[in-house]
Amino acid sequence: MTPGARTEAAIELLDAIITAAREGGAAADTLIARYFGTRRYAGSKDRRAVRELVYAAIRLAGDVPPSGRAAMLLLADTDPAIAATFDGVAHGPAAIGPDEVRAEPGIAPPWLIEALMASGLSADALPALISRATLDVRVNALKAAPDLPDATPLSRAVGGMRLPTGTNVEALPAWRDGSIEVQDEGSQIVGLAMPARAGDRIVDLCAGAGGKTLALAARMQDQGTLLACDTDRTRLSRLPARAERAGATSIETRLLDPKSELAALETWHASADGVLVDAPCSGTGTWRRNPEARWRLTPDRLVRLVDTQRHVLGIGAELVKPGGSLVYIVCSLLDAEGREQVDAFLADHPGWRAETPDLPAGRRHGFGIRLDPANDGTDGFFVARLVAP
Repeated sequence: MTPGARTEAAIELLDAIITAAREGGAAADTLIARYFGTRRYAGSKDRRAVRELVYAAIRLAGDVPPSGRAAMLLLADTDPAIAATFDGVAHGPAAIGPDEVRAEPGIAPPWLIEALMASGLSADALPALISRATLDVRVNALKAAPDLPDATPLSRAVGGMRLPTGTNVEALPAWRDGSIEVQDEGSQIVGLAMPARAGDRIVDLCAGAGGKTLALAARMQDQGTLLACDTDRTRLSRLPARAERAGATSIETRLLDPKSELAALETWHASADGVLVDAPCSGTGTWRRNPEARWRLTPDRLVRLVDTQRHVLGIGAELVKPGGSLVYIVCSLLDAEGREQVDAFLADHPGWRAETPDLPAGRRHGFGIRLDPANDGTDGFFVARLVAP
């Protein structure tokens, strides 16, 4: 592909990503994979170059751009080499007109900037939210230690390692034999908030594909019972194969029906040593990996997420035995999803108390701990440990 053809491909992809953001469609990574799946003529260098253009434009535009061309024009204004590809030659984009509209530069939509700063983030901390993410892996204590680089800066307590960006992790022998799992350093750290000992009975209530479930299984030495639940059949169906590769035999999975979760968990009522609620959230802490997610979030969607979080926390409270732990995690930096959720839970559940987790990173935030990219170099998280009366 010529440089112009790469720019045109990036514009086409950005159009699809913008439409998906407005209509709740597939994520950018999925759309990029689909795009090149039907364009076999594009070599690996072409795919990498187009992807870099797409994500550079996404990171630069704070709000949903009017079009893919408008997003690329904003990027072209910062790089003469990209601007030069707008020449209409060899499948390249048409020349730039004198009054063409550009996307608006910024960190996020104005209402989100206001909400983040009201949640205690400084203006200086905001650019780190859309910086490029590191590639971290968690070493599986159930397997032999792999021959990989040194531990990540913060998570030596859990054996984290950092790999060069762009590493094909799934091609590594250590991944194939289950010795490592891709997991952000911050995710490894907040998982430590859940006390986990051999023989415990723990529920991972929003397990998804099981990243934190697998980490818990390793900390429990694969002894005890670990129930991984979710309402998303597709995501949960990935966990058994991952558990087998990791050598984790203590994990059971259970698909839940929304709004009737407690009926399916009746045998766990007030009997779990711990319940982990890694709740569905806005993902404001993961923009480094999914920068287009900030185009998807709306005030109405945030309200729905907050309602879901409160609902799931209530379910978790029913399962914890007296003196047991309910650990609440969100990969969000908004107080509505973190600090305020815990405040509301404690107000609604007399006798429960918050116990500050002792973690190797993060800072006290309300009754919990918050990690953010600017201060910790990780994805953004809020975590709190609540203890049943």
